[in-house]
Amino acid sequence: MLCLEIERKYKLVTGREHLQMIVLGLETSCDETAAAVVDGTGKILSHSVLSQAIEHQPYGGVVPEIAARSHLSHLDKLVTAAMTSAGINYNDIAGVAATGGPGLIGGILVGVMTAKAIAAVHNIPFLAVNHLEGHALTARLTDGVKFPYLLLLVSGGHCQLLVVQGVGSYHRLGTTLDDAAGEVFDKVAKMLGLGYPGGPAIELAAQSGDAGRFNLPRPMKGRPGCNFSFSGLKTAVRQTVEMMPPGELVKKDVSDLAASFQMALIESVSDRMAHALAMFRTEYPHGKSFVVSGGVAANTVLRATLKEQCAKDGLLFVAPPVDLCTDNAVMIAWAGLERLRLGLTDPLSFKPQPRWPLDPNASAAHGVGTKD
Repeated sequence: MLCLEIERKYKLVTGREHLQMIVLGLETSCDETAAAVVDGTGKILSHSVLSQAIEHQPYGGVVPEIAARSHLSHLDKLVTAAMTSAGINYNDIAGVAATGGPGLIGGILVGVMTAKAIAAVHNIPFLAVNHLEGHALTARLTDGVKFPYLLLLVSGGHCQLLVVQGVGSYHRLGTTLDDAAGEVFDKVAKMLGLGYPGGPAIELAAQSGDAGRFNLPRPMKGRPGCNFSFSGLKTAVRQTVEMMPPGELVKKDVSDLAASFQMALIESVSDRMAHALAMFRTEYPHGKSFVVSGGVAANTVLRATLKEQCAKDGLLFVAPPVDLCTDNAVMIAWAGLERLRLGLTDPLSFKPQPRWPLDPNASAAHGVGTKD
């Protein structure tokens, strides 16, 4: 009933005037600096993005201080480029949205303070967007998905299964007990000498590999519930590498290990998804869609596996375009629009939140750290 009420309220405020809304979105939560302009019809008027991958590559992962300084150096120019490309000025926008968390606090501060300044100077609403909600609502921009829907949010810092009941309303079914999937992709890629970012590198190496060569564990497979665990898989890869002959790994070993790891992780995710699908169909019988979003959702093998699984269960499979799966400002602008339509604006006293769960009422999973 909650989902139906949220959808009813949403329809009441999405008249013609709301379709003409234009929102500027800013994303600075990790290692992409981005600005985008989106209108109420879902048209992307512009999107400027700068990846910091090269800056972090020597370290095999994101260095928070480097990320924050890069955001500070480039965000203003990207905002100007996005506004110019969209062919608008600040009098044309209905609000400015920025990622308010979760993420690296230094970068979040840069985006939030920039958005607050724009809002204050031009007297327009400020919208603090939960980065995870940006990922969660992207499918409504790209595919018009209706509430409720089942979501697999799988990224570098998060791995969760949630029911998206409406804007700002989420029911978490499962979360990771340790590492997130994207985090493990990066760490395994580093072990294999594939560099950073790890996800695309492992997928590419796996294309020529034998996924059956190494017998790696499928964490949590066969257990009840929807929680994830990937640290044991990461450890198994490390132990396998240590048992190899001394010296650099040969190309065949790297490709086979990459393929074996990728398949093990995907099978683990698929098992958790099967449990979530059963719960979703029982508790939300009017739900029609399964959505996968977040950076790891760009993995084509994962997409194909989940799509096949949805077909068997009779749910519509939705995955945003690859460039809207990784961190981007389009999703922040769109989430801002969704919130603005419902009157959910934020005061300029808003404080950035390095941790910001989508479902604050979810009980802590046994063994979990402090991931949101």
